[in-house]
Amino acid sequence: MASKILLLFLFFLAHNNNLVKGDTTLIKRTCKNTKYYNLCFSSLKSDPSSPTADSKGLAVIMVGIAMTNATSTSSYLSSKLLSPKTNSTTLKMVLKECADKYSYAGDALQDSVQELADENYDYAYMHITAAKDYPNACHNAFKRYPSLVYPPDLARREEGLKHICDVAMAIIDNLEW
Repeated sequence: MASKILLLFLFFLAHNNNLVKGDTTLIKRTCKNTKYYNLCFSSLKSDPSSPTADSKGLAVIMVGIAMTNATSTSSYLSSKLLSPKTNSTTLKMVLKECADKYSYAGDALQDSVQELADENYDYAYMHITAAKDYPNACHNAFKRYPSLVYPPDLARREEGLKHICDVAMAIIDNLEW
């Protein structure tokens, strides 16, 4: 249901000719107001719906990218749980906790899309902030067990999600509330 709402919203953005178009100028101007210009610009330019998106649509695109990151990370962690190489009960417990946290991040990001659609930008921002924080709980779960090493691939995914969320929040900061 939630993905249908996102698709419907993106369809609306793509077919509403009264919106300011997300051409390269709008994307550059939008990304200049973010902490991670290159991430913002390359992400938005790579999305086929960005040429027809307004600023709010660009925020939705970034949230969609963050959802993809959170969902793929949750799936990655779940697959690690099933791996025969994962034989430690403690590691399995931590991987399960982390998979759940990234799943919650995806849920929070989905909620932010609805809030953006309703122009409740403060709530959208709040949900993205929560999504950005869920990886910290995962990282902390590893810290509770000194014998466990925080996987470098997971650290990269964590950093990626946090940066994407920072970009989305910066775009929302510049929407007219």
